[in-house]
Amino acid sequence: MNLSKMASAHKLILGTWKIGYNIHSIAGFLLISFVIAVFYLTVDTRQVLEEQTTPDDSIPSCDFFSGKWVYDNISYPLYKEKHCSFMEDDFACEKYGRKDLNYQQWRWQPHDCDLPRFNATALLEKLKGKKLVFVGDSLNRNQWTSMLCLIESSIPLSSSKSKIWKDNSIIFTATDYNATIEFYWSPLLVESNCDDIINHRVRARIIRVKSIEKHASHWTDADILVFDSFVWWLEPKMTLLWGSFGSSDAIYKEVEMKLRRYEIALNTWSDWLDININRTRTKLFFMSLSPFHTLGEDWGMDTGQNCYNETKPILNEGYWGSATDREMMQIAESTIHELETRGLKVEYLNITQLSDYRKDAHPSIYRRFWVPLTKEQKGNPRSYSDCVHWCLPGVPDVWNIILYTYIMHSL
Repeated sequence: MNLSKMASAHKLILGTWKIGYNIHSIAGFLLISFVIAVFYLTVDTRQVLEEQTTPDDSIPSCDFFSGKWVYDNISYPLYKEKHCSFMEDDFACEKYGRKDLNYQQWRWQPHDCDLPRFNATALLEKLKGKKLVFVGDSLNRNQWTSMLCLIESSIPLSSSKSKIWKDNSIIFTATDYNATIEFYWSPLLVESNCDDIINHRVRARIIRVKSIEKHASHWTDADILVFDSFVWWLEPKMTLLWGSFGSSDAIYKEVEMKLRRYEIALNTWSDWLDININRTRTKLFFMSLSPFHTLGEDWGMDTGQNCYNETKPILNEGYWGSATDREMMQIAESTIHELETRGLKVEYLNITQLSDYRKDAHPSIYRRFWVPLTKEQKGNPRSYSDCVHWCLPGVPDVWNIILYTYIMHSL
């Protein structure tokens, strides 16, 4: 109630008393007092109700994962490959000879909203004094590299920054903000014989599916954790290990059961999170499966074709590649849902389908290959085309814009 209304009410009350001390005056006074009290109660109640019914805007309400790719050579790419000092040769397609650069100029457009523009300064302000860690395989490293390029393109050249290697980690620090953005190599999340960040090209994979502490002890001080783990589980056979590497009483068992071994490992991961993560401090994300384009017949090409020489996205909305393993995705989704029933929220960023449209955006032959190519491979470029990772600038930039949006709403 504003002051003028209160003054009017008081004048009315005083005027009533001047009439005389008769029963009618007293009744009038009581009536006016009742009206004033009801007014205050109504205002207070409305305020309480408004506070209770204000929507929680901590999570974006739009479905960012349903949409289409739109060609946009005005606002894209968001940075230049050659201007990113953190660019890695695995993803530097232009550097390694790719001439058609249209893959850099497609913008993801959700159906019911617009993605926000990436603001590196705003993100670093949010991350001030904090630690963001990408945990996983080379696809997560692909995304981490994209994040560094996005940030570097928007902050002053004079801004102090560094990148160091330490054990399984590559650590970027924006010194002016005391912000750390780290990549931690753990392709299977649990312990394995593929855990060396440099020398991990092991075909006979051995996994300790119940052991994660060796890796997870490095994550406990993170404020934001971004996980991925899919592609390394696709080997038809793996050896499960109970016990320690090199132990005389260790038990080894070679198994197929792709889905079951993946489920066991994710349960180990989720149990560790449930016990060790600070629920009020650490925000958790899990990236869905990153699709690969090795079967050209999926989009109408002849058998044996793949992403080699592809220059345009798939524009058929609703497309799913046959190699996109939905059963593995369902296991990850089920594990995350189970964690939520235990009071631990993990945001599942389902980037699979939006990425599945982009058969044109892989490095193919335009990257550094760390093992020398054979004469036979050189004669058949499709045989060694990388249709798993992504050129930068490219698809992982969109993953990071979506991640950025969640971070800006949740911290």
